[in-house]
Amino acid sequence: MFSKNFLKWDTLLGWVVFFIALIVYGITVEPTGSFWDAGEYITTSAKLQVAHPPGAPLLQMIGAFFSMFAMDADNIAKMVNYVSGVSSAFTILFMFWTITNLLRKLVQSGKELLTENQAIAILGSGLVGSLAFTFTDSFWFNAVETEVYAMASLIMALLLWLGLKWVDHIDEPRGHKYLVLIAYLIGLTFGVQFMGFLAIPSIGLLYYFKRYKTTTVKNFLIANLVVIGVLILVYKFSLTYVLKLFGWSEVFFVNSLGLPFNSGTLIMGLLMAAAFYYGLRYTRRNNFKMANTLVLCGMFLILGFSSWLMLPIRANANVVVNENNPSDARSLLAYYNREQYPGVDSPVYGNYYSDAFAPAGEDIDDKPKYEQDKALGKYIIVNKYKDAMQGPNKDHRGFLPRMWSDQNAENYMRYFGALEFRVTSSNEELRQAVNQIKTGYANGEIDEEQYISFLRQFSDYIEVQPPSIWQNIKYMWQFQFGYMYWRYFMWNFVGKSNDVQGRYDGNGEWLSGIGFIDSLRLGTQDNLPSDVLDNKGRNTYFFLPLILGIIGLVFQVTRNPKQFWVLLVFFLFTGLAIQFYTNPGIFQPRERDYSLVGSFYIFALWIGMGVYGLFDEFQRWIKPKILAPAVILVSLLAVPLVLAAQNWDDHDRSNRYTAEATAKAYLSSCQEDAGAMLFTIGDNDTFPLWYVQEIEDFRTDVRIICTSLFATDWYVDQMKRKAYKSDPIPSQLTHELYRYGNRDVIYYQGITDKRWDIKDFMNWIQSDNPQTKFKYILGKQDIDISDLPESTLDIVYYPTNKIRVPVNKENVLKSGLVKLKDADQIVDYIDIDLPQSALPKNRIMMLDILANNDWKRPIYFSGGSFDKAEYIWMKDYLQL
Repeated sequence: MFSKNFLKWDTLLGWVVFFIALIVYGITVEPTGSFWDAGEYITTSAKLQVAHPPGAPLLQMIGAFFSMFAMDADNIAKMVNYVSGVSSAFTILFMFWTITNLLRKLVQSGKELLTENQAIAILGSGLVGSLAFTFTDSFWFNAVETEVYAMASLIMALLLWLGLKWVDHIDEPRGHKYLVLIAYLIGLTFGVQFMGFLAIPSIGLLYYFKRYKTTTVKNFLIANLVVIGVLILVYKFSLTYVLKLFGWSEVFFVNSLGLPFNSGTLIMGLLMAAAFYYGLRYTRRNNFKMANTLVLCGMFLILGFSSWLMLPIRANANVVVNENNPSDARSLLAYYNREQYPGVDSPVYGNYYSDAFAPAGEDIDDKPKYEQDKALGKYIIVNKYKDAMQGPNKDHRGFLPRMWSDQNAENYMRYFGALEFRVTSSNEELRQAVNQIKTGYANGEIDEEQYISFLRQFSDYIEVQPPSIWQNIKYMWQFQFGYMYWRYFMWNFVGKSNDVQGRYDGNGEWLSGIGFIDSLRLGTQDNLPSDVLDNKGRNTYFFLPLILGIIGLVFQVTRNPKQFWVLLVFFLFTGLAIQFYTNPGIFQPRERDYSLVGSFYIFALWIGMGVYGLFDEFQRWIKPKILAPAVILVSLLAVPLVLAAQNWDDHDRSNRYTAEATAKAYLSSCQEDAGAMLFTIGDNDTFPLWYVQEIEDFRTDVRIICTSLFATDWYVDQMKRKAYKSDPIPSQLTHELYRYGNRDVIYYQGITDKRWDIKDFMNWIQSDNPQTKFKYILGKQDIDISDLPESTLDIVYYPTNKIRVPVNKENVLKSGLVKLKDADQIVDYIDIDLPQSALPKNRIMMLDILANNDWKRPIYFSGGSFDKAEYIWMKDYLQL
């Protein structure tokens, strides 16, 4: 029955696991927005707005479609969250079919039929492997909230399955249709999350092993290099150069030929369409089959990428949430390259974090920023980009810059060794003082924060050495590969101690449930307090999923090393390679296991194969007719059932409303219909507020101002537009004064101790008078400015850090900030002292609001920061 009708049973059981997964995720899905990016993605999906770079337009458009089925605004989030649930269920479907496809190739020789017991064992293996992955920690987490990783997992699973179908049908007349579909899906990957590209090497290796029956060391190495090269070509160059081409064309046709805005983009689009048309026509007429297929693949790759057209279309509509405003080809390229987020320039060669303690290197050029000048009808460069950026010290650049972020210097030193230095001064007293610092640090009398302060204060007398290559390798191995990958891997297949983020403090460790093993690693597990034992995130699987996966891995590598290599490459590229490429700094804002689910997916394939491996091993001693269902039943009980039972309570989000309730509490505390302005700081006190305002239409009279985004010109522009019931922010600075490259930061020059009125201070910042610029102050100090870049000379400075904010008592009472009975307690002014270093753009804009509000609108702060600047240096005058 199973043998003769294997394909029918394969299809049927695939859909059975699909519906099991769909029901599980449907029951446990979060009914509203959660913390981190979920609230943002729900908001930008339901209203087709623009999320943070590098964007997910395909996910957002599908989310918008799902949101149409919500019966009311309260259910929109749940419907958009279902996108992840449905995507994850389809991932399980293709996982089942992938396991059965791979096992058939391992078991069958030629065209002979499977035996009845072999067919049952293969189908059972598919059930165990796919159901095990259904209930794993990280994948289930992604399946019940709106994020990119659930759909990215689906694309990866579908790509691998299509790769298998392609090589199965490659010699048929229309066999390459699967390759064209693969190219289209890779194009769609650009519209979700770039994780899908990591399937490319394995698909290429499937083709290699299909075409090259004899494997030599030479052709094996060449094949691996080629598939990696194709991955790099698609990810780093295909879309990048398409966008660069459109950007160049737009500027050329507008600036050089005087055509209207967007004409260059349109012309390049038509030229590209024509090129594909004539390419297909030429290769078809001349019977160039391979060339024709490649042109088709290129065309469908671009068609898949076309989901990105949503971004400039919606950006030009000036939607309320419009991050980075990618309104034309050039800004779309910056959006794709995530230029908003600074990071290491290369995971292989780049800057070490010690560069922050070394003398500055030579200045380097910034990227020119183009903007449309409506009056001129041209694109103009708005920033002085020549030599505008401080270059790195060449002595602090090197191979394998794993420890690159100076913001993490303290933790780098604490866990992986302090930076060494040598004294450059011959002063004996200084040398003795330095030696005391070294001794004090070695003895634990001086902590890392004090050590770093010493390095900065004595920078003129010491020469800091970069971290050694061994320190970098140690950090990569122990933290990036160990703590940030292996720990997550063990969470999914061995167990987890709790749901508290780990920082080398015993939290978030992997835990097996086997007492003596856990005691060796984590200390005794006896007599633990109830809050530890009752933590819903404390899940133990007793190594069972790991053992079954290792059995499957060994079975595959002994039966078919080529097939094993295909999966191993996929496993490595979606696991360790991600950690190597992204080069995470120590202690991320949150755990990052969700981004590594592709690697866990492959291991779950091996779990499925482990079931057949057990059947194959024991069939010599036990009758196959009894053994096959017995092995399947025991495996189902030992792995998927254990995973489901352990993980259900902490993955069931069906009654979680924390993020929504928190956001509403913030907004409800603001004075109603008074033009309230609420300053927030980051993701978790911003995105939930966006969600409840945009989706649930809750308290849209409050203007939410995210201070971290306030450092960008596009966000300031949006704050100056009316949004729903919220009026624009009060401001005197115009776009030309704060656009990119202008007043990104202003520096303190202590010329006077006089306390200035805040309006006078802002007038100084606003002024383009030469006396407000660094060129003037340096000239007064007889400093040679001939070698200084224009960008430095044009920087505004502030001559005093002492500011007075007059209090308009009439407006304070009129706006309801203070009750009439407390009128006698209102102060005449508030004095604030600014830092004697520098003010970045977001702080300038906060002062701009304070100066021009004149106490007409109440100002609120979400809190959560120890930085006085987040409260405009007025923390002493705030009340809860």
